[in-house]
Amino acid sequence: MSTPFPFTAVVGQDDLRLALLLNAVSPAVGGVLVRGEKGTAKSTAVRALSALLPAVDVVAGCRFSCAPAAPDPDCPDGPHEAGTGTRRPARMVELPVGASEDRLVGALDIERALAEGVKAFEPGLLADAHRGILYVDEVNLLHDHLVDLLLDAAAMGASYVEREGVSVRHAARFLLVGTMNPEEGELRPQLLDRFGLTVEVAASREPEQRVEVVRRRLAYDDDPAGFAARWAQEESAVRARIVAARELLPSVRLGDGALRQIAATCAAFEVDGMRADIVMARTATALAAWAGRTDVLAEDVRQAALLALPHRRRRNPFDAPGLDEDKLDETLEQFGGPDDDDPDPGPDGPDGGGQPPQADGGPQGGDTGARPDTGDGDGDAQPQASGAGEQAPVSAAEPFRTKVLSVPGIGDGAAGRRSRARTEHGRTTGARRPRGTLTKLHLAATVQAAAPHQRARGRSGPGLVVRRDDLRQTTREGREGNLVLFVVDASGSMAARQRMSAVKGAVLSLLLDAYQRRDKVGLVTFRGKDAEVALPPTSSVDTAAARLQSLPTGGRTPLAAGLLKAHEVLRVERLRDPARRALVVVVTDGRATGGPEPVALAGRAARLFAAGQVASVVVDCESGPVRLGLAGQLAGELGGAAVTLDELRADSIAGLVRDVQGTSSRRAA
Repeated sequence: MSTPFPFTAVVGQDDLRLALLLNAVSPAVGGVLVRGEKGTAKSTAVRALSALLPAVDVVAGCRFSCAPAAPDPDCPDGPHEAGTGTRRPARMVELPVGASEDRLVGALDIERALAEGVKAFEPGLLADAHRGILYVDEVNLLHDHLVDLLLDAAAMGASYVEREGVSVRHAARFLLVGTMNPEEGELRPQLLDRFGLTVEVAASREPEQRVEVVRRRLAYDDDPAGFAARWAQEESAVRARIVAARELLPSVRLGDGALRQIAATCAAFEVDGMRADIVMARTATALAAWAGRTDVLAEDVRQAALLALPHRRRRNPFDAPGLDEDKLDETLEQFGGPDDDDPDPGPDGPDGGGQPPQADGGPQGGDTGARPDTGDGDGDAQPQASGAGEQAPVSAAEPFRTKVLSVPGIGDGAAGRRSRARTEHGRTTGARRPRGTLTKLHLAATVQAAAPHQRARGRSGPGLVVRRDDLRQTTREGREGNLVLFVVDASGSMAARQRMSAVKGAVLSLLLDAYQRRDKVGLVTFRGKDAEVALPPTSSVDTAAARLQSLPTGGRTPLAAGLLKAHEVLRVERLRDPARRALVVVVTDGRATGGPEPVALAGRAARLFAAGQVASVVVDCESGPVRLGLAGQLAGELGGAAVTLDELRADSIAGLVRDVQGTSSRRAA
């Protein structure tokens, strides 16, 4: 087993280390979601934490890590008699992005369950993580139903496996840690809320701190064991402090004054539900215990708010994360007040709960960039143009709700909410022989396959004699996410301020719809002499919104170049993710200028999409009393639909786009 990087040797990242330590002190806090750019020690810090957790006593031979002093009465390996057991280090279990549901929660041997009535259960990762750490790297890329399962287990402290009336339950209490890069997409707000704490991390911009990071990493890579030995004393001190804080935790008093501040803070920031209040209370209590105090102070409440509230305030992917600290301080001051007894500040003073062990003394890099303005475009600030013939970017108009633009046919792509697809979850449509491991048993089809062979198999008792060949997998139909590729005309013909603001508002609305339907998005723009990929296909719609917001306009209209660039993006993406189907949204007035025969060249480029059966829609941005209808001609060449900006806002667009797409790009189911 490799030597992990020491937790106390991590440079900076104070909030990250503090959030992890608070969960180590009190797992009831609810876990940590770590958001940040790549290369910021997210995974390193999480893996290092496992070495600090106290060892656990377990029943010898129990696959579910039952405690000898109080074994789980419902343990599948039980019953166990209370007594002595063995001691082992706390585990850290990693959940890979491509894990199946059975790998996460465990699997029942359906064949034995049907034939013998035996609950032959193979534990999953939730059982392995019991009384330890469950780490999910890139949690935002994990399928939503798997995230739901592990969050439910974390909240209930138990995992339930149900297969056709056969059920198994086992304890599953663990410290849940998820890491993610927001550039690759966001979690749904409902899932964000289920993580107790969140921290934003970024690489330090201080040269001296960056030098120290490199120095320590190189020293560790050269001699992991020797490097860890140099930090052994600091590691032991933190481990002892965790044990002491756990023992002190039941004695910590959360007074009425602190409770009033917690409730007032959650109300002031308009967070939904009551989970935030509960998490703040548990976090503030853990902070006091970590500081060696038995009373919760206002400083604990403030720090708890900074860790527990930012991710609960986001209503859509374009909202900026974070908390207004001035408003927080005003709320705490307004509702602050002494409790009946003056709290003991403890050995670390009133600020002792707010900092983790600090080995380097450097500040944490935690810069959070502002999200794009989604106002109505009427602001007074006017940025300057960045080049000749180019107009400065304008703000997007207010986004609006759109109806579904779906891809026809039935796909096999990643689970989502846009187009029809064969999925693991959804309505049952039939049965088939399993390919590989059986995951969803179709009971009626299995019994029907086994019934004719009972006499030949020598059946003599009431049990059904079931063979492997009899098992049938349920086939289901649900929804998939697609790749929505926007091809946006940013030429001079689109540069009128009011028109471009409306165009950006329409694209922003479609981006919001793509976020809600779990799509990947990409952005190709064309202007001047060429086209460019402003954003390669990604799950991060807020990044797409930021690129759209800063999009300048001006120059000629190389429509053919834009379509050819989009075709190349789709070709490359099809190699990377062949199961994900695409929907191309071309936003243009249909004009084509520049170069020889620009209109004919654009038509030939458009016919490539029709030949490849790519679903498409053209958003016609032409305005004025005289209209040439060029966007409609382009839609015909693409084999898709053409809609105006006004129609995009109307309720009638859903039927219109669906009907035209259905005649243009059908695929075999």
